[in-house]
Amino acid sequence: MQDDFQKCSSEQTLFIKRSVGENILIVSIYVDDLIYTGNDMSMMIKFKKSMMQAFDMTDLGKMRFFLGIEVLQKPGGIFVCQQKYANDVLKKFAMSESKHVKSLIVPGRKISRDVDCVIVDDTYFKQIVGSLMYLTATRPDIMFNVSLISRYMSKPTELHLQAAKRILRYLKGTTSYEIFYRKEGEENLHAFTDSDYAGDEDDSKRAVSWMSKKQPIVTLSSIEAEFVAAAASACQAMWMRRVLRNLTHTQDSSTVIIDLVKDGEIELVHCGTQEQVADLMTKALKLEAFHKLRKKMRMLDLAEVN
Repeated sequence: MQDDFQKCSSEQTLFIKRSVGENILIVSIYVDDLIYTGNDMSMMIKFKKSMMQAFDMTDLGKMRFFLGIEVLQKPGGIFVCQQKYANDVLKKFAMSESKHVKSLIVPGRKISRDVDCVIVDDTYFKQIVGSLMYLTATRPDIMFNVSLISRYMSKPTELHLQAAKRILRYLKGTTSYEIFYRKEGEENLHAFTDSDYAGDEDDSKRAVSWMSKKQPIVTLSSIEAEFVAAAASACQAMWMRRVLRNLTHTQDSSTVIIDLVKDGEIELVHCGTQEQVADLMTKALKLEAFHKLRKKMRMLDLAEVN
């Protein structure tokens, strides 16, 4: 490690350099792509100069794209989205002229294995799901539904294909929606967690968090399901906290919630149904509730912001 950089112990592609006072330079590297930021212009200029002397590099200026993610920098914060990619996906699957819908799924409708319906081309279905999975990096509003249809990659039926196309139709009307990160705000991390007990009619495993995946075990009660979901959320929150603090820490996963609460690392707070953002990841919601929670996740229509 040169020039007094320190590797973040919890994120191997993140490097941090500190100088006098609270001056800091943060560098993130992915293969041959590199982005950097900081609060000291002289540190950033010196870093850029040293890198261009050591390597054959092209300066692309202020970040606008990174790994397929679009970044729009505003005075009050930044927007991140995949609008171009979303439009490309719609075009690829001939859905650019489709009629858009306001909800991803009919509220209360269950999608499960369908033995009676006609089986469709699994290659085509997998292509749609794969394209949608990449979009979830900036579209948490579609995460639950994409996770749901991804369970039926083997022998998908017309029912599953129609569910996938409905997601595309939803995207048709929301390509301009982006996540907004405010420049200034509170520094505390807040995590919302929820479980859909016995929500999967096929095997009773639950979808949890933005990663929205099935839990690895079958739970026997809603309390147990909530505990497993909370543990997963706590692990994710602690990882983010370690990245921010650049700390190393290990925990016994079987007692993670109890230990973290005892140590004062996290605080468990009851969240009412109306404010439970995690519901967006676990169930089909009524339109009004869906729009409310989507906004709480700081997903805004860029056209309306401008």
